[in-house]
Amino acid sequence: MDKELLLKNLRTVPDFPKQGILFYDVTTLFKNYDCIKEILDATYELYKDKGITKVVGVESRGFVLGAALAMKLKAGFVMARKPGKLPADTISESYSKEYGTDTVEIHKDAIDENDVVLLHDDLLATGGTMLAVYNLVQKFHPKDTFINFIIELPALKGREIFNKETEMTSLLQLEGD
Repeated sequence: MDKELLLKNLRTVPDFPKQGILFYDVTTLFKNYDCIKEILDATYELYKDKGITKVVGVESRGFVLGAALAMKLKAGFVMARKPGKLPADTISESYSKEYGTDTVEIHKDAIDENDVVLLHDDLLATGGTMLAVYNLVQKFHPKDTFINFIIELPALKGREIFNKETEMTSLLQLEGD
């Protein structure tokens, strides 16, 4: 994988969304064909032999490449969304955030016990949102679940809140918080 290409095209925004935070803006990767291709190809190589049947994209940046990745893996695509955004019956999982609580939802008929699921999002920081999505998906009792990020911030120790048996990958590990 051409990490230099991705790093060269990744925008960093200081003090966003609040003072002291260095925000990694993946939209600059998404607008560049070579970066999208690099991310998709690298992620496909990681999961092409895992038997993935569903890719779950986490709202909203996880939708962008999650759907394309699902197509490349010949899998279905499922959206994990904020409450009230999905039109049919859903199940939900609430979780704590720095400024309160939030909830994610998935359609009740999105996943079943025969599925092998790949959860995809843009960035792993503290891990709260993805842990909620992971816990939500486990309510469906899939055969297996994998987790993937484009970027991981190891200093924030988000990986540590997950079960050690769950395979988790990130394409770029960056310093920062």
